Amino acid sequence: MAQEIERKFLVKGDFKQEVHKETRITQGYLCSVPERTVRVRIKGDKGFITIKGIGNASGASRYEWEKEIPVHEVESLLQICEPGVIDKTRYQVKSGIHTFEVDEFYGENQGLTVAEVELSAEAEEFVKPAWLGEEVTGDVKYYNSMLMKHPYTKWQ
Repeated sequence: MAQEIERKFLVKGDFKQEVHKETRITQGYLCSVPERTVRVRIKGDKGFITIKGIGNASGASRYEWEKEIPVHEVESLLQICEPGVIDKTRYQVKSGIHTFEVDEFYGENQGLTVAEVELSAEAEEFVKPAWLGEEVTGDVKYYNSMLMKHPYTKWQ
């Protein structure tokens, strides 16, 4: 079983001068219950299907399985996804030995920017860039599967 360990943060400053790669992502959810999410995604010119399990107590670790599939299959599956599509640009920014994935959202999630860093262990140390804000690891309202149901622009 593959475990994904990551921590998530809000972005509070300008990170774009440090970007070394960016990719547009469109994704939808075939299933978004907390115990398991099944998402399809077009990332650049590739398609993927991903299954994620429920997170542990801290929200930093959970089961993840992903497989590349043809883009035309993702396009077909997007037609039967739950309402709400996630549209974002993912920027990669190096910090020490780690790479942060910074997601800038569009559409109904316009104005939200979050950064994630993948770790090999929950207690692993990492360099925090100056633009990194409040940690939101484990806060389900920042999960993409929740942002499609309760978009950022509708938060009170």
